[in-house]
Amino acid sequence: MNTPVLTPPQGAGAEHTVAEIAQQPALWREVGRIVAGQRTALDAFLAPVLAAEDLRVVLTGAGTSGFAGDVLRTALARHLGRRVDAVHTTDIVADPRGCFAEDVPTLLVSFARSGDSPESTAATALADGCLSRTHHLVITCNAEGALARAHGGQSASHVLLMPAASNDQGFAMTSSFTCMLLAALLALGPSSARSAVGALADAAERITTGALDAPVEKLLAREPERLVYLGSGPLRGLAGESALKLLELTGGRVVAHADSTLGFRHGPKAILDDRTAVIVFVSEDAYTRQYDLDIVAELRAALPDGAVVAVSARPDGLPEDGVWLVPVPAGTEDAAFALPAVVCAQLVALGASLARGVRPDNPFPSGEVNRVVRGVNVHPYPGN
Repeated sequence: MNTPVLTPPQGAGAEHTVAEIAQQPALWREVGRIVAGQRTALDAFLAPVLAAEDLRVVLTGAGTSGFAGDVLRTALARHLGRRVDAVHTTDIVADPRGCFAEDVPTLLVSFARSGDSPESTAATALADGCLSRTHHLVITCNAEGALARAHGGQSASHVLLMPAASNDQGFAMTSSFTCMLLAALLALGPSSARSAVGALADAAERITTGALDAPVEKLLAREPERLVYLGSGPLRGLAGESALKLLELTGGRVVAHADSTLGFRHGPKAILDDRTAVIVFVSEDAYTRQYDLDIVAELRAALPDGAVVAVSARPDGLPEDGVWLVPVPAGTEDAAFALPAVVCAQLVALGASLARGVRPDNPFPSGEVNRVVRGVNVHPYPGN
């Protein structure tokens, strides 16, 4: 690759994907304004729901949308002092009674780019059918989607619409993912998140304007056949989304795997060979960070030079080389750090796709995998 990652050759089939990665800093600032403008209505809707001491918050979505919940789960649990679970809609639809075994007051937070995937509306309907008290916070990028239309104007629902430009037209979710993740953090997370939007957008802007182009190109020049993403806590969810992005944009030509920092040693480490690269998202939590530093050191000793990359907000405890710094303010929580950090993974996926001659906007031209999932038969559930 001899050109910046976000300026591929004309005709490469990457127009939408490139624009949607690059627009994220501006869209995050817009999301901040949207949530601030709805603060009074959001608080009026959420306050009585969150007051229930036995409340269960369920973060749900499919694929990338589901990973938004995985990133946010522990951060929101700590802030809200309530049980928070991330349960993908695909699990809810297949096993609703298992996912909603306890009939407790539940806030279902649904993430959906289009809102037209069959599981999106099915999951909310199944929650209503299985539970006595359900409220819905719908975070979606498509005002005309089935999910937004089903919940608009409902007293037990609040629909939080993302900027229209976040309804990505490229195959893979990029700006839709980060906008919805940020919106949920602003709506349900600590007030400190509201003042951090500008700094997070600034950090992402540095990445999208070339700060990491050379390191990304250096990693991709190795032509890895397998790429592993690792992270702990919220960054475990980020690892999952990062691996999915690579798998999608390369049309499956690069084997992508994600795991937790500690879990990787328990069998999945078998994926490693001399054509494997590893990217470790390093936690900002002082305790958790120790485990991330351990795995970085261990893998650097086992793999060829340049095969292991640490993505971190600061260099403390890390080697001088192989570190991609994401310039967020000191003390940024991992769920917020995930926003600019995922841009690194998006650039890796885009670059790997282009290097293999895949068209990122449509990696599956024969239609075996679709932008909006097709072919799902939602079967009637007894009692609903």
